[in-house]
Amino acid sequence: METLLAQIESPADVKKLEKSQLTQLAAELREQLIVTVSTNGGHLGSSLGVVELTIALHRVFDSPEDNIVWDVGHQAYAHKLLTGRKEQFSTLRQLNGISGFPKQNESEHDCFGVGHSSTSISAALGMAAGRDICGGDNKVIAVIGDGSLTAGMAFEALNHAGDLKQKLVVILNDNEMSISSNVGALSSFMSRKMTSETFIRFKKETEVLLNYVPGIGRDLVNLAKRAEESLKSFMTPGMLFEGFGFDYFGPIDGHNIDEMTKTLHNVAQIEGPVLLHILTTKGKGYGPAEENQAKFHGIGPFNSETGEVKAGKNSGAVSYTKVFGDTLIKLARNDEKIVAITAAMAEGPGLKKYSETFPERFFDVGIAEQHAVTFAAGLACRGLHPVVTIYSTFMQRAYDQVVHDVCLQNLPVTFALDRGGLVGADGPTHHGVFDLSFLRHIPNLTFAVPRNEQELQRIMLAASLFEGPFAYRYPRGNGIGLPLPEQIEPLEIGRGELLREGTDGLIIAVGDLVNQALIAADQLSEQGIEVSVVDARFVKPLDVDLILSQAEKAPFVITAEENSLQGGFGAAVLELLNDMGLAVPVMRMGIPDHFVGQGTQTELRRQLGLDAPGIIEKVKQGLPSQNQKATAS
Repeated sequence: METLLAQIESPADVKKLEKSQLTQLAAELREQLIVTVSTNGGHLGSSLGVVELTIALHRVFDSPEDNIVWDVGHQAYAHKLLTGRKEQFSTLRQLNGISGFPKQNESEHDCFGVGHSSTSISAALGMAAGRDICGGDNKVIAVIGDGSLTAGMAFEALNHAGDLKQKLVVILNDNEMSISSNVGALSSFMSRKMTSETFIRFKKETEVLLNYVPGIGRDLVNLAKRAEESLKSFMTPGMLFEGFGFDYFGPIDGHNIDEMTKTLHNVAQIEGPVLLHILTTKGKGYGPAEENQAKFHGIGPFNSETGEVKAGKNSGAVSYTKVFGDTLIKLARNDEKIVAITAAMAEGPGLKKYSETFPERFFDVGIAEQHAVTFAAGLACRGLHPVVTIYSTFMQRAYDQVVHDVCLQNLPVTFALDRGGLVGADGPTHHGVFDLSFLRHIPNLTFAVPRNEQELQRIMLAASLFEGPFAYRYPRGNGIGLPLPEQIEPLEIGRGELLREGTDGLIIAVGDLVNQALIAADQLSEQGIEVSVVDARFVKPLDVDLILSQAEKAPFVITAEENSLQGGFGAAVLELLNDMGLAVPVMRMGIPDHFVGQGTQTELRRQLGLDAPGIIEKVKQGLPSQNQKATAS
């Protein structure tokens, strides 16, 4: 028997279904989400929570003519299934497959590409303003989660929308607020009534009529409005949004398709900005995801029957995230000045255990990276040593604060950048491949990159002892399996390490590419080619003496980094050699000048040549005999 989902080729097909069929469609969508994410990994909880909302949106609005802007994109899996991508959905987050996030060049129904949170209202407002300038009449809808609404950018957009008064619908998907069922039901009833065409027309006509009452008409209108606002504020948190100039309705049950469809039909007719507040359950319809919402927010492949995560490759080695979390606890036991800060991600960067061990020295500021950095600067002004733990890609959002509030004042704030380098299936929005470039040039900042888990510990201790801004990045995934010593020795600031000597060439690398360079050097040695390998350790300051002493006797230099070639580590080495007048051929390995797609880390590194085979090929390109052959040909 053919499923309902099999009949859906576009949102137009959703509109053709009978109301009685929509519950079955929701169940089929959930089943497909669970099957695919259990195989590929992905953001399951959020997508399960908005299945009914997605159906209602495509019942009411006409995508792509109407623009539906998803925030972050964690919620957009069902949207992809209903917009012509069900045949490709099994390739979700895989190399050359469909993205885990909305992507403009993937579908006309993805009107805005997203990956970082809190952008939807700004983008949607821009689309609405552009529509009005160009004379269009399509609807624009932003869907934003309650977590994303903690970011300052979302509130900046709300403020601007209230001022512009453009026709815009913002849907607040709330899966965290505790609002009792009876209040929710009453409020749902009120929202349906207060958004109905009859009520809106009655309200406008009454206002016009009262204004004509001599002497007291305006006062009566104000009294009526205050009465309405008092009723709404008694039952809902709507006064906040009313204060921004929005008409607020809700909260309503986000899993009741009929209720949402009626309400969406009504709010779509209202002129000006509207905020509809819906209540959903993260992980809805899948027991393990409902019970452990943090775990199933973003998860690797798992057993769909039990919810247990499948063991990954190299599972015998400890993850860098765990090494970081455990080491920070160890350092904090010996140093009461250490304070940890995260931006709504205690679990991801490994701070959950720290937060339980030192609750008074742990701050989760919500999705507010800019605030996190300046908040850390304030703590540092009081003699504390804050460690700001943020994914590399999200640190981009706080660039000005790093420059102005921390580095300019030379404050002892440490930036622990998790997921440095290629992260895999989350793709271009999440690869941490720009941090070496956008941080190394800032005065007063020290920046280190460990090649293994032992080096990470030593860098963490060095940073905790350093009286100034310090950043280090570590990759997603496991270490190389080294034992972790009980006693940690700090690294000397700005000192690299010569790991292997050879006369045929020099490789200077940072991070995991140091390990790949050593593997390459071993394999080259078997072919009679001997190269030196230097772990620079520090992107800033560079170990000038070590690099110059090795480069001046090398026939060529190769730099290797998992970062953009523009302005990165290799560029720093080039600048040094040029400034010192050392003329030696330099070949740089890193991320080329384009955004890297999705795939496993291994697949992407192989594709980019950022592994041992790629280094071997690059070394052979630099050998004189290879150059002579190339010239002769």
